[in-house]
Amino acid sequence: MNHLPPLISDLGLILFLAGITTLLFRKLKQPVVLGYILAGFLVSPNFSLLPTIADPQDIRIWADIGVIFLLFTLGLEFSFKRLMRIGGAASVTAFTEVSVMLLVGFMLGQAMGWALMDSIFLGGILCISSTTIILRAFDELGVKSKRFANLVFGVLIIEDLVAVVLMVLLSTISVSRQFEGGEMLMSILKLSFFLLLWFVAGIFFLPSFLRRAQKLLSDETMLIVSIGLCLVMVMLAAQAGFSPALGAFIMGSILAETTQAERIEHLVKPVKDLFGAVFFVSVGMLIDPKVLINYGWPILIITVVFVIAKTLNVTMGALIAGQPLKIALHAGMSQAQIGEFSFIIATLGLTLNVTSSFLYPIAVAVSAITTFTTPYMIRSAGGFYSWIEVRLPPNWRKVLLRYSTGTQTIAQANDWQLVIRSFFAHVALLSIIILGVIFLFSAYLRPWIFTNVNNGSTGNILTALVCLIILSPFMWALVTRKFQTQAFANLWANKRYRAPLIFFRVVRGSLAIVYISIYLLSFFSFYIAFAGLVLLISFGLIFTKRIHAFYIKLETRFFNNYHDRERHEAEQNRIELAPWDAHIAQFTLPVGTPVTGMTLEEMALRERLGVNIAMIRRGEHYTINAPSRMERVYPGDTLFVIGTDDQLDQFKKHIEPVNGLPVQVSGNSDSVVLRKISVKRNSFLHKKTIRESGVREKTNGLVVGIERNNRRNLNPESNVILEEGDLLWIVGDARMIDKALQQ
Repeated sequence: MNHLPPLISDLGLILFLAGITTLLFRKLKQPVVLGYILAGFLVSPNFSLLPTIADPQDIRIWADIGVIFLLFTLGLEFSFKRLMRIGGAASVTAFTEVSVMLLVGFMLGQAMGWALMDSIFLGGILCISSTTIILRAFDELGVKSKRFANLVFGVLIIEDLVAVVLMVLLSTISVSRQFEGGEMLMSILKLSFFLLLWFVAGIFFLPSFLRRAQKLLSDETMLIVSIGLCLVMVMLAAQAGFSPALGAFIMGSILAETTQAERIEHLVKPVKDLFGAVFFVSVGMLIDPKVLINYGWPILIITVVFVIAKTLNVTMGALIAGQPLKIALHAGMSQAQIGEFSFIIATLGLTLNVTSSFLYPIAVAVSAITTFTTPYMIRSAGGFYSWIEVRLPPNWRKVLLRYSTGTQTIAQANDWQLVIRSFFAHVALLSIIILGVIFLFSAYLRPWIFTNVNNGSTGNILTALVCLIILSPFMWALVTRKFQTQAFANLWANKRYRAPLIFFRVVRGSLAIVYISIYLLSFFSFYIAFAGLVLLISFGLIFTKRIHAFYIKLETRFFNNYHDRERHEAEQNRIELAPWDAHIAQFTLPVGTPVTGMTLEEMALRERLGVNIAMIRRGEHYTINAPSRMERVYPGDTLFVIGTDDQLDQFKKHIEPVNGLPVQVSGNSDSVVLRKISVKRNSFLHKKTIRESGVREKTNGLVVGIERNNRRNLNPESNVILEEGDLLWIVGDARMIDKALQQ
């Protein structure tokens, strides 16, 4: 008789029971994640009435794989660009609730008479919510598309990043029994460096690779390639000292910028569902009735305090971030559970032998209970909000509404502020990458080359040469890359600002020299490093044009890949402009408009009403031409909308507040108009691309469409070559358009 490995029999048992329990829970119209947890308890050694799995360790390994795939698919759905757009409110909410929950957990442990390290680790356990549990609950309840879900996902991702730093901090405190600020700072810098490095490298290579290999990538091959990329990033993250789940999320976020994101997500979904089910079953396997009895009161107290405190702190953090009460409360009631990272933190305490043996099973019990309550908390959020709204004093409601509207009405920075912010962001990001690469090569790669390739001057030179090749684009970008070009040009036209602008250039050049010196001194003696510095500066000055041309190619490739998905979606969804009687009208959004804080994608104006937003004017000196689908709108914004009279009337009703100020509407202003220009043979537009013609600069406007062969295409690419007979639809300055027509 053939021997059946325990892994196969265990997997068959848990999937069979999971199938039965999930069918039952679907029949009862309950989230299936609860069925998985129940199945895990039924097959665990803690329940003797049914067959028990033979090797729990194998199941835990499969569960770890489930966490990896759950985070991978989460990254595919929420790209870096989307995270950056929601990062403001999410960051404020996350850091507020994490800091308060750390304190709540510590004080709770002390109140129950626990040891100091047990209390500290309890705070770490309670401050991190479960991404996988919330993701699955949102899937089951169908709320992933809700506005509050974006905020929750942003908070969860920031929590996971904070958890990485927190684990390093707790490890340091456990060993030294004192707070080491330097260790924490190094952990944050290390995390920032690897995130930037992985993102830049991934965006530079992966979209190009997938685009060129597209004809060879069948569904089977695409599945293997995407899973392979995910697991490679998991290994890199683990080697760098981070959570494997973080690596999976990063690779998902990188692939989310490619045109294959939806396809990969579709192919990986069955794999995610399988391993995700095993993960939730493994959570149920950890439920031990004896622990629930022996530590019943601590578990009950921690659970009650945690659910109340977590809900309250997330809600307060979201309110501080300027979110409406309804959104804040939904977010708060969605995050009242602990999960993966909390287990890791609890395990860390046991591994370091600094926490009591009861802390881990208590964490598991609290996690299991709060996992059961999570779907019900999410479901009851709407009713609880209605109950609070009725009882909330009218003055409080007005204050909350005024504060939320005020924080979401963005006061735009002037040109000087824009340049200052961009300068520091530019220098900080590139400095982290440059110094990180130097440290990576000198501290890690050089010893490896000495051990495996050449232990001598040849190995040292080889390491330095490879490091220089990697550093060169970032060094050149530090010195030469332009940012906020329009604001910079406006300031340069004012002689008062020329001196500080020149100073900024000097600072960038000086920093580059400092970093080159650090790089050379990391590999060579002082005199060789000095000679190398002179040689590299001379080489850069002599071959400036060639180096810059090569750098532009690299930068163009990076940003083409970065915008690859958006460009592909624009081509796929390109639609005709509004009918022939379309015109442009201006709508100023009042306080209380129902579209406050929504993205253009969420508003879905083209699909619902047939109108197009050509431009957004925010404040007196800030204009957003051809706003992207992820651009948000706020009270006080003036929207330049293209549509027919009927469509514009419907749009006005769509943005009017229920009870509030009316929408201010005006037709074409004297300064901004929608104008049609015909391309003639002798025109400055003929046989040129939109970019080459300079039509945008000459009209201070935007080409919103091209009519060719009786078809009007919205927002054409800047590399479209204009032909004789084309009709350009331009939103721009009326006088400048008239002047351009005379050329």
